[in-house]
Amino acid sequence: MKSIIRIAAAAMAILGAATAYAQDYPTRPVTLVAPFPPGGSTDVLARLMATHLGARLGQAVVVENKPGANGAIGAAYTARAQPDGYTILLMGSSSYTVNPLLYKNLGYDPQTSFEYLGIAGGTQLVILTNPTTGLATVKDIVAKSKSEGLNFGSFGTGSLPHIAGESLAQKTGARLLHVPYKGSAPAMTDLIGNQIPLTIETMVAAIPQIRGGKVKPIAVLGMQRATQLPQIPTVQEEGVADFNFETWFGIVAPKGTPPKVVERLSKGIQDMMNDPATREALAAAGFDARYSDASVFRDQVQRELKRNAHIISTANIKTD
Repeated sequence: MKSIIRIAAAAMAILGAATAYAQDYPTRPVTLVAPFPPGGSTDVLARLMATHLGARLGQAVVVENKPGANGAIGAAYTARAQPDGYTILLMGSSSYTVNPLLYKNLGYDPQTSFEYLGIAGGTQLVILTNPTTGLATVKDIVAKSKSEGLNFGSFGTGSLPHIAGESLAQKTGARLLHVPYKGSAPAMTDLIGNQIPLTIETMVAAIPQIRGGKVKPIAVLGMQRATQLPQIPTVQEEGVADFNFETWFGIVAPKGTPPKVVERLSKGIQDMMNDPATREALAAAGFDARYSDASVFRDQVQRELKRNAHIISTANIKTD
């Protein structure tokens, strides 16, 4: 009987300590892992998020870049971190919904390694061409590719622009050959230099070149027109049904993070994304100020994993 009482007392003490910990959280800076190098869209967004989320938490949020393996190194690092709420991860959609389909031994499982906190921010994808190609519509791309084939560039094999381009080919019968680059900058350089006729790129990377007149947008790949380019139609408006590819960014914590800490972080993210100042800062940097809670976030991962698995299998995309 005394043993039972001691066990119960110990359990109550542990529960009490955990509750107090969650109520006091955070008492020191929180690390926000960005799994790509400084200067890229994930890093830019992470630094915006750090400023605005820190204000909600009452503690500094410090960005730590952990680049490599298309985001897998930073994701695996976070999955192994102490589940105490002091290490969280901001990661783009392809790291949740493409990497698991292409890479073995990732070091993380997007569906089981994390506590989902929310989707915070996104950016449209856009089809770009060199102004001298004469291509103006998706129909132009399909027609020309069927007669002579067309190359399209992206910032890497297995990137969401790569997946989207293959889906466009599958849905329209276009003859599109993917040309992978090691990042957005070299792909854009070759497009501007007319070495390739097309690229699919994020709005964040595309807008400066569009405004400079160096590249021409043909269509955006989301369900709605981009706020930055309201005159440019969507691929669906151009006649390709059920076509929707957007980069979104999800924030997660390691699996096992205390529920009250998860709740605190989730509420901070929601409040941040509802703040006009945050939304204005995101728009100025070329991002969409989209927000979804953990439930919608999880459903989106599962839905896009299923969609992308079909595209990857049909196109026989491999990373080795």
